[in-house]
Amino acid sequence: MPCYVRMMRREDIVQVTEIDREAFPTLWPPANYHHELQNQLAHYIVAYDEEKTVDQPEVKPPPEKGFSRLIFKVRQLFNHDRFVANELPPSGRQYIAGFIGFWIMAGETHITNIAVRLSYRRQGIGELLLISAMNMATELNAHLITLEVRPSNMPARSLYQKCGFTQVGLRRGYYSDNKEDAILMSIENIISAQFQTYLNQLKQTHSRRWGIALYQAAR
Repeated sequence: MPCYVRMMRREDIVQVTEIDREAFPTLWPPANYHHELQNQLAHYIVAYDEEKTVDQPEVKPPPEKGFSRLIFKVRQLFNHDRFVANELPPSGRQYIAGFIGFWIMAGETHITNIAVRLSYRRQGIGELLLISAMNMATELNAHLITLEVRPSNMPARSLYQKCGFTQVGLRRGYYSDNKEDAILMSIENIISAQFQTYLNQLKQTHSRRWGIALYQAAR
């Protein structure tokens, strides 16, 4: 069941928000992805299942008049599925399995979030997204990548270490939900020949195991 990567689109916001809520249930509210897509510093890559699609949600027409129409408008106003300050667009046809977001400023890349649907974990998708983000950061002439991770999140720490990240600091009480510290990890000089060789090795190993050979996110 190979997944492929491309840049996030507006129609993906519904699914990406679902994945965010599933992966980070104690952190609220989720990021405003509508705003992020308009941010020139932000870049988002999604991994999608080529063999699965989602149906467009059915939009029920409002009642024509009277008290029922008023109730309909009130329900719309307080609908829990509304996005913060923006109405969510329809979900796209491709089924999104995971996503990664990062900002690039002054040649430095900071990974803000990475998440994979629970049903798609342990299938190489997190690594696919991370490799694709590192690949894109190189193309955009970034020289440094950083991220934060919880000390308790051992699967994520293991993935980051595998991809070349090393611990460079600690942020005390960083996470707002339980005041857990954050380990600051980074990769320096990602455009060096040494790291590019390592990145190519990661791609080859990942491709052999999961049958994926494309790590450049389609537009």
